[in-house]
Amino acid sequence: MRVAIEAASLGLSSGGLARYTAELSLALARCFPDDEFFLCSDQPFRMPPGSPSNLKRGGGPRNSMERRWWLWGMAREMSRLGADLVHGPDFAVPYIPRRPSVLTLHDLSPWMDAAWRPAAKRVRRRTPVLLELGIATMIVTPGEAVRKQAIERFRLRPERIVAVPEAAASWFRPVATVPATPYFLFVGTLEPRKNLPALVEAWREVRRHHPVELVLAGRRRTGFPALAEEPGLRMMGEVPDAALPQLYSGALAFVYPSLYEGFGLPVLEAMQCGACVIASHAVAEAAGDAAVYADTPQEMARAMREVVARPEWRAELGARSLERAREFSWERTACMTHEVYEEARRRFGH
Repeated sequence: MRVAIEAASLGLSSGGLARYTAELSLALARCFPDDEFFLCSDQPFRMPPGSPSNLKRGGGPRNSMERRWWLWGMAREMSRLGADLVHGPDFAVPYIPRRPSVLTLHDLSPWMDAAWRPAAKRVRRRTPVLLELGIATMIVTPGEAVRKQAIERFRLRPERIVAVPEAAASWFRPVATVPATPYFLFVGTLEPRKNLPALVEAWREVRRHHPVELVLAGRRRTGFPALAEEPGLRMMGEVPDAALPQLYSGALAFVYPSLYEGFGLPVLEAMQCGACVIASHAVAEAAGDAAVYADTPQEMARAMREVVARPEWRAELGARSLERAREFSWERTACMTHEVYEEARRRFGH
């Protein structure tokens, strides 16, 4: 099989979309060496480091017509490559269904609150049409909750949409480290639905009694108001991938207070580094019974105080994190995604 994977998200400097596209394409190439996978885009992007020989760079638009990428460009590049199927990992597939296609629907946040994704106007308009008119042959979601939400919202036939869980990359590992100052950690895009003001409120309450810092790591999305500077609050901005395992490993706990998630990949990354996790119920599919759940500032503060006061409990939660993370792998994700590819080929044209 020859698969064209749209790779614009690999041009992003960080975030879940880039991680998903890179790790999935690498795992597909490793698990299916007899297949060929081509990363294609009308935007500049970097090939994932360590790409196997069957994961290749495809082309982009060659003329002004093909710059209308989803209408003409991607389809023509597929013809040049002899691709059997196209995978759109970022809410889109070619508008004219000449070949089987798979669309990944990461979550329904673009349709839940416009303030969460102010730059997602095109996704809000385009993706429902691709889904409801059957232009996307098959749809992948990262969890069962999103799958059910999508079936209801877009009136989809259940057999067209499959939940395929994601995983932490293999290079997330525990790192022995003793930070100069104890800290709680958040890693992710800084945006309204991450509920960071509630986390800051909870941390302030804990800091009244314990000398702990709060570290926020991730790029700030346009429109997210800057948080006021205050002692103990460390805004790291984007952090290189190579620095993340140590950052996760050294935290008192990874705290993820998001109001809504399709999956919550940073939670698994933290768990695979052995971090204790405090999280909202929005990431229950990823975290399972290994996290401490807290949805309000009061609940977060209570859990954070317990982590500081009871190191043996924190160690137990870290062990549960490692056990939970072992239930997921990108190889499993790739095999399940490949099955969706085969189903899309069977269904196309019928």
